[in-house]
Amino acid sequence: MTVMGNANEMMIEFDGRPSNEGFARVAVAAFCTQLNPTLEEVADIKTALSEAITNAIIHGYEGEVHKIRLKCRIENRCLYVQVCDKGKGIEDIEKAMEPLFTTKPELDRSGMGFAFMEAFMDEVRVESAPGEGTTVHMKKAIGR
Repeated sequence: MTVMGNANEMMIEFDGRPSNEGFARVAVAAFCTQLNPTLEEVADIKTALSEAITNAIIHGYEGEVHKIRLKCRIENRCLYVQVCDKGKGIEDIEKAMEPLFTTKPELDRSGMGFAFMEAFMDEVRVESAPGEGTTVHMKKAIGR
C-alpha cells in the first residue's frame, strides 16, 4: 500500500481476544469519521469488521490468543479495511465463503460471517494459505 495524494492510513495490532473486538470496531469507526459517514455506513463497517475479527479468533486461532493486525486506508471517499491473522488458514476459500458453511457447528456458528461481510461492504476478497493465516480485504465507498 503506497500512500499518495489524499490517502490516509492507520494500522493497529491487538490480541485476538473477543474483548478486543469492540476496541477494533471503535478504532475503525473513529478513523472513518473524516469521511463524514452516515450512521448506517458506520454500522455496516462495524458489522463487517466484527465478522472478520470473530473469524480470525474462532477459526484462525481456534481460541488461542495471537495477534490480529488491522489496517485501514482512506482514499477517494473509500474505506479499505484489512484484517490479518497468522492462524491455521483456510483450505477452500470458495467453500468457506458459502452462506451457512461452518467448520464449527458445535459452537453454534451460523456460517454467515462472509455473507454478512459481503452484504455490508462493497467488496470482500479473502487471501489464505493453510498454516500461514488469512487476510480479509474489504472496501466500502462512503457518501455515494
